[in-house]
Amino acid sequence: MIYVRPTSLLAHRRQEEEEASAASTGFLPVLRSSFPNLAPPGSSTLPLSSLQAALSLDAPTLTSESTPVPDHFHLILASLGKTLASLIFPKGDDGEIDWIGFLIGYNRCCARMPVSQSVNLLYRLYAALCREASAPCGLEFDPDSDENDKVGGSLLPGELLVLLWICWVMGHSSRIAKMPKGGKDPLVLPDVSHLLLSTFVSCGVVTEDESIWRCDVAGIDKGVSAQKLQTWVLTMVPGLSNCLVRYVQERIRDFSTSAESVSSSDLVSDDNSNGDVHDAYLLTRGRAWAVSLTQREKLSEELSSFQVNSWDLLYRQILSLSSIHGKGLSRFWSNVEGYNSSLFVLVSASSEDSTEHNNPRRWIIGISTAQGFENKDSFFGSSGNLYAINPIFRVFPPSGKEKNFLYCHLRPTIRVYEPNPKPVGLAFGGSIGNERIFIDEDFAQVTVRHHAIDKTYQHGSLIPNQGFLPVEASVLEVEVWGFGGKAAKEKQDAFKNRENLFSEQRRKIDLKTFANWEDSPEKMMMEMVSDPNKVRREDR
Repeated sequence: MIYVRPTSLLAHRRQEEEEASAASTGFLPVLRSSFPNLAPPGSSTLPLSSLQAALSLDAPTLTSESTPVPDHFHLILASLGKTLASLIFPKGDDGEIDWIGFLIGYNRCCARMPVSQSVNLLYRLYAALCREASAPCGLEFDPDSDENDKVGGSLLPGELLVLLWICWVMGHSSRIAKMPKGGKDPLVLPDVSHLLLSTFVSCGVVTEDESIWRCDVAGIDKGVSAQKLQTWVLTMVPGLSNCLVRYVQERIRDFSTSAESVSSSDLVSDDNSNGDVHDAYLLTRGRAWAVSLTQREKLSEELSSFQVNSWDLLYRQILSLSSIHGKGLSRFWSNVEGYNSSLFVLVSASSEDSTEHNNPRRWIIGISTAQGFENKDSFFGSSGNLYAINPIFRVFPPSGKEKNFLYCHLRPTIRVYEPNPKPVGLAFGGSIGNERIFIDEDFAQVTVRHHAIDKTYQHGSLIPNQGFLPVEASVLEVEVWGFGGKAAKEKQDAFKNRENLFSEQRRKIDLKTFANWEDSPEKMMMEMVSDPNKVRREDR
């Protein structure tokens, strides 16, 4: 890299400050490697056009799992690199960017900062993209204000949908960039209607839980204010602000080594290009992405890059197809036993409307746990979250007051008298007998209780219009996904092989190990039963 010594002490100090800020993110070596590859040979400055091209993304043909993609969305993605480079990277008098300007631009969006500041930057990027594409945008800015000032205005459902899709594309840019150009499979944007509904309910646009069941988000004619939307992001999906950070880092990292053409082996296709795939499992790409926005580090990465074919589906039960993995707690246990890594459980159930008994309502809840299940008669676990997945998305992290995260108790194989038998089933939160979520032994019924009985997870309704009384519903589907990777699955397979070997050994009977019948205690017991009054003398 060609370095030019700063001409003043002030510039030298500024460079040190910016380098220290970039180093705190662990990305400074990548910046040092990518800058000379972006700059012309022998030059110490970087043309803006070169940076715009580096931050651009050539997206393939687009389609959606649910709502049709607006025409202006293609124009927004086409101007992403140009708009982003012009927004965050300061130019010199000659219209080019030096090393300090390159650091300043990176730190503006990727350095450690409050989430509220990151959301404001995301707002400004979205508004600039909409201006370039002549797309509607209800956000308002004071032209004389600082970039960290509050943003005004509001976003309608269609505008918020585009914003969420932009964040999804930026968060998946590395995979999208490797898709074959001109391929027959389009890029399928996920269904995020549950996030839209969560936004409008949390921000007070949809005020009644009862209306959630019949709410058409696209038909809402009111917008959600920028301030309330920011609060929703902070409390519900803080990872949304990291999508821009991830995009800039991934695009710059591509130039950290000498530019090389992408080989055909590096090209990947979108496994979920078929629009019907999103209905095959409870855990869709849109739902997995929403959950990833609430998680951190590795778990967030694996959820965000959810692909059905690359994940471990440990257990699946469907009411009409119970033969997939079997039905009930015993079949569940045989599939998850020995898997000692992070899991995500989804339960789909149907409950009847209290006012309209012929109107069953289907809902989905989820549970994340950082460890595997154990067969115990008490609660266990160290961390986890509860989720309302559908029709509305909500997250309930631990409260820190209790640690009753998981409960898994199977019926004992040997029947013994128990004065106070523990419930047989699967539970999450609450206490024994008053579980926040309880699934019975047959996986036929799930009971969801009010959050007042639970001190493990934070308060809130898992089901719209839940009320204070326990909600009992019929279980329709159950899925358990493991994201411990190949190593966790191999350890589980080795554990199952050992258990099968021990079981086979216990079944085998070695006749040589048995003593003579005349000397056996079984013969003495039989004689005592037949003639208990017979006098016997112990042989010494």
